[in-house]
Amino acid sequence: MTNDAWKVFHLDELVPKVQSEDPCFLEYLRMPGLSSAIYRLPVGSKDMQAPHLEDEIYFVVEGKATLKVGDGEKQAIPGTILYVRATEEHSFFNITEDLTLLAFFGKADMSIK
Repeated sequence: MTNDAWKVFHLDELVPKVQSEDPCFLEYLRMPGLSSAIYRLPVGSKDMQAPHLEDEIYFVVEGKATLKVGDGEKQAIPGTILYVRATEEHSFFNITEDLTLLAFFGKADMSIK
């Protein structure tokens, strides 16, 4: 029997799993009310994500880029925590240093169309 009451993850084990010359997304946790992934966008790459049905929080582990949400833009640098509401158009651009993010997703709101 497995214990789902708690899990432990280490950045030094997750980061190497997304080292690539191409954008890479690795979900390392999926629970009924929460999921989390590590996401890497190399310098000059294009963020191809579409709006989600979940609220999302990004924690910038390393790198430098700009996050565009609607008409607004915010710098994404190490230590920054960025929140994006469910269904909002958003993407990272102007990636001037390889960008590594932790992404945390809340429970999907299936009432959103």
